[in-house]
Amino acid sequence: MPEDPGPLTCLLDAHLLRYPAMQLDDVYKLLHQAALGAEHAVQDEQAARGWLERELAEMGAGPDDPLLDPLSPDGSLVRVHLRPYRQAGRDPQRLLAAFIHTARGWPGSTDDLDRSARLVVEGAGLGRLPFDVQLLADYFAEKKEQGFPAVHHSETYRACYRPAYRVVALKYLEGG
Repeated sequence: MPEDPGPLTCLLDAHLLRYPAMQLDDVYKLLHQAALGAEHAVQDEQAARGWLERELAEMGAGPDDPLLDPLSPDGSLVRVHLRPYRQAGRDPQRLLAAFIHTARGWPGSTDDLDRSARLVVEGAGLGRLPFDVQLLADYFAEKKEQGFPAVHHSETYRACYRPAYRVVALKYLEGG
């Protein structure tokens, strides 16, 4: 009997409803962020600061994203969408600090990512997801063999949704 995907299915369903053009890279990126946070994204603070400043200045219009998009079942890890964050008048320096703290301190696990990938494949096999089961299985097996690297959003996703967000632990952002 397959394991109950529960919160993972809810997470994917919510993203597929909002972003129906999601590709395999985008599903994997979502799972990667949910399991590992943003550890790959901060090599040094100056680069992270410059990246945020450039993105805030250049991101332009985009979809009507929520301010926070939960990534973890308990809501402690989120995507903070930059457009509504800026529109709400929130402090970019607080977001940057939360992003850096999260990148350095989130207790990520490739075991969790592997488990999530298996659940997604099972869900596709049961018809709960609009992806070919074998294609998903092969894709996730390749990523596992590569050590579960971070990936960029697909070209399709970037063109349709113009993503602009940071992955943060909510506890580092509260009050900002």
